[in-house]
Amino acid sequence: MTIEAVSSSNLFSIYGHIHERYVDDATFLWLLRSLAVNQPHYNTTDLAELDARIDAQLNGLMTAPEESWALCARALELQQPDNLFTAGVLAFRSLDTRYIQHVVEAGLGSKHTLRGLVAAMAWLPGRLVHSWIKKFLTSKDLNHKYLALAACSARREDPREFLTNMLERDDCLAHPLLHARALRLVGELKRFDLLPALRRGMISDDKDIVFWATWSAILLGEKSIAVNLQSYALNTNPHQVRAMALCFRVLPLETARSWITLLAKDPANNRLVITATASLGDPQAINWLIAQMRTPAVMRLAGEAFTTITGIDLQEHKLVLEELPDLDAHLPDDGAQNEDIELSDDEYLPFPDANKIAAIWQKYQQRYAAAQRYFMGKIISNDLSVSEHLRHVFANGQQRQRQIAALELALLEPAHFLLNHAAKGSAD
Repeated sequence: MTIEAVSSSNLFSIYGHIHERYVDDATFLWLLRSLAVNQPHYNTTDLAELDARIDAQLNGLMTAPEESWALCARALELQQPDNLFTAGVLAFRSLDTRYIQHVVEAGLGSKHTLRGLVAAMAWLPGRLVHSWIKKFLTSKDLNHKYLALAACSARREDPREFLTNMLERDDCLAHPLLHARALRLVGELKRFDLLPALRRGMISDDKDIVFWATWSAILLGEKSIAVNLQSYALNTNPHQVRAMALCFRVLPLETARSWITLLAKDPANNRLVITATASLGDPQAINWLIAQMRTPAVMRLAGEAFTTITGIDLQEHKLVLEELPDLDAHLPDDGAQNEDIELSDDEYLPFPDANKIAAIWQKYQQRYAAAQRYFMGKIISNDLSVSEHLRHVFANGQQRQRQIAALELALLEPAHFLLNHAAKGSAD
């Protein structure tokens, strides 16, 4: 045993509890971040601060990598994505092939754990993961190829000929998850050369493959085929949210309105109708949104939709309720008996004052043109100023606004890949 190893072991015997804390804190903070990237009260500055806190814990683990790995390896038995993230970062940073093989095997155990492993590979600098991504791309194991594509997606890095080859190989095309993931990456990275592969995917018998082939083709400019996603957008399925976010931004205005009417036939779809209205960006729907602000169960979501369309910040302009409503009858009981309750999408949204907003809209609605789509107060058009507006929102907006800005920008500029609003260092 080397002097350095003895020294590290001795230090760990003294400070082992600190490294346990590093593991716990890194794991918890990543879990917090995984929620924060889609929350309305986080922006790039907030994310950068959270990322720095995570890095501080991860750096602490590297002061005793072998001993820290033992802690992480035990935590992997829990089969949770947050544990995979911490162990994954430590494994790749250690350069130890045994550790890396361990986390890859654990990460590929389920879709749930894979998320943490991919996040770890996206977190690290290229010098630590690029060689491994290439190994996975060239591996005979199709699950390794899937992992590599997922990592390329999170990093927004083009696997170039490897992606092309996968979409031509029979064994890859016969693997539904890998095929769908490859098709999704075509759209994210704007690989126009692979449009024929998307067209072949659209006639697949697999619904996931059809969705991602169509989704990517729309991002590549084939907006007229958005009608093919009607069943995905209007019916409950794993792709409904993505289908709605895309379709209501590219459909002709009247077609989009007719789809919203179909959604609205079922009162249970009220939240979906509000979300679709925000995606469409139709100022003619503002009065309806204001009416929804008087319904406690959806008032905050309707307020967010109002801001998404008009660009009017409710808190900045004091358009929020001074006294919060009693929502006991509209929210779940979060007592100890309900351990599986997740964070509500409305949790950090302000409570809109419908009366004040109605007065403001009465005063300013004439400034919004009919038959136009708006996002954050700006008409979506091919004007150069719109691209600048979208880039500004992506750089400075809240997380949900940034996600929308990335999609709008990708649709507006055919060569512009889909920015990742959840990426580390996006505040730089």
